Amino acid sequence: MQGFKNLVGLKKSLIKSYPFSWAQKMKKLFLFTLILITLSCKNENTENQITTVETPEVEKTPFVWEGANLYFLLTDRFNNGDQSNDINFDRTKETAKLRGFKGGDIKGITQKIKDGYFTDLGINAIWMTPIVEQIHGGTDEGTGVTYGFHGYWTKDWTSMDPNFGTKEDLHALVKEAHAKGIRIVLDAVINHTGPVTEKDPVWPEDWVRTDKQCSYDNYENTVSCTLVANLPDIRTESNDNVELPPQLVEKWKAEGRYEQEVKELDAFFERTGHPRAPRFYIMKWLTDYITEFGVDGYRVDTVKHVEEYVWQEFKVECDFAFAEFKKNNPDKVLDDNNFYLLGEVYNYGASTGQEFNFGDRKVNYFNPPSFQSLINFEFKYNSKDKGYEDLFTHYNAILHNELKGFGTVNYLSSHDDGQPFDAQRKKPFETANKLLLSPGTSQVYYGDESSRSLIIPGTEGDATLRSMMNWDSIANNKRTKEVLTHWQKLGQFRAKHPAIGAGTHQMISEAPYYFSRSYQNDDFKDKVVVGLDLNSGEKIIDVSKVFQERVMLRDAYSGETATVENGKVTINTKFNTVLLERE
Repeated sequence: MQGFKNLVGLKKSLIKSYPFSWAQKMKKLFLFTLILITLSCKNENTENQITTVETPEVEKTPFVWEGANLYFLLTDRFNNGDQSNDINFDRTKETAKLRGFKGGDIKGITQKIKDGYFTDLGINAIWMTPIVEQIHGGTDEGTGVTYGFHGYWTKDWTSMDPNFGTKEDLHALVKEAHAKGIRIVLDAVINHTGPVTEKDPVWPEDWVRTDKQCSYDNYENTVSCTLVANLPDIRTESNDNVELPPQLVEKWKAEGRYEQEVKELDAFFERTGHPRAPRFYIMKWLTDYITEFGVDGYRVDTVKHVEEYVWQEFKVECDFAFAEFKKNNPDKVLDDNNFYLLGEVYNYGASTGQEFNFGDRKVNYFNPPSFQSLINFEFKYNSKDKGYEDLFTHYNAILHNELKGFGTVNYLSSHDDGQPFDAQRKKPFETANKLLLSPGTSQVYYGDESSRSLIIPGTEGDATLRSMMNWDSIANNKRTKEVLTHWQKLGQFRAKHPAIGAGTHQMISEAPYYFSRSYQNDDFKDKVVVGLDLNSGEKIIDVSKVFQERVMLRDAYSGETATVENGKVTINTKFNTVLLERE
């Protein structure tokens, strides 16, 4: 018991050597007595060492936008949580098929967040179509009436459309999402107002242009023009001071909030020093959703149809608003991520790097700082032309070279892409593998995970892509359940491991096909091994370049575990997919 004797000696030495008062000496003596009693009660087998056992800290997986699993849904088509708001502004005309409001709303999304649907799917960010107030009337072209169910036909940026819900509903959605670690991305439209109808007069001429339609053959004919004939184009290039549109003034006065809106606008323009030009009004209105609700990002619509410097200005205002929200709501801050800006530059492909070519001019939408990521329109073509390894290697190289420090958002189906990767939904497992396991951010379009049909007879144009979410099939169809389970397993693995989307790719073997991904950010390290298209039964996997000897690994697909021996693990499952992680 030499350790015990040493402590006794130390106690005597301390009491003799230091000029303590009598009370202090008694206090020190009492504390050392407690230590001596504790040590004397130790088992004789441990008397030669004093061991402190610390509980290891569980390192929290950081959220990384460049590797996120982003779910994109049409607010009106996902889930109807409140049938009382299905009809507003007398939008009662018979519409062309799937071109009217169908009842989906914010409450319906919140309901599925609470139910754990998104968590089970491994979703850690949700992008929803615009929720601002839409034109009250409908357009009557083609096969019938179309209302602004999709959210891209703005009437008033300062109001939420009651078909989608209320401000209270949005507060509840953000709260429930954040509680589950899910970020919320809204959709920003600065390029245009909604179409002109009998209920929706055109905005003043100093706000919009209506006389020139885009021909898309050069920069000028893509930016300073209307996308289609009846879609007034905001004069985003203008720096002239303009008055509020009379229809907004009349509307706000009728709603009893004109004075408050003007007061807030005065404060915004005084703070920023911006001219009272059209684009800055809209930036103020859009960034209000950041400061009030704490949304985490904006997907920005029709980016290439607006001057590129506008998005640099927009980023500054978004960053300011996000910082204000964090300062005013420290208890609601999720992490230190910046506000996320995702741009839709139609037909941009990540293979071109940071630039988009208009034919007569190239524009960089990443630098000067504006967007963190752009939607990758070429990914569906690459997925058709390339096998797994070629696809993964291709994007690994791009993201660690031309797009280093930025990201790309891959998708295989969307709301306005008439040529999706698998329109007939014959390849749902391959779709999941290529989308969820590719480097970059994955954009799951609602119903990708449940083979929701993208071919609806009787529809015209984009409407065929926008059917109601197939909840009945998820509940009752065996095949749909099998598909959903596969998406859930891959999605959860992706959400748990930033290495999948944001890491470095390395093939381990070509046949059978295994690869690794590794990611490091400061002290956080993440490594995984994935196998695809494997045979059923025993799988002997070389993990020597990824995991150390005697490390316990878990196959997240089957739930089986194994220990690394001689650089290999053996997994015996009926599945053709393996997702290896540290146990």
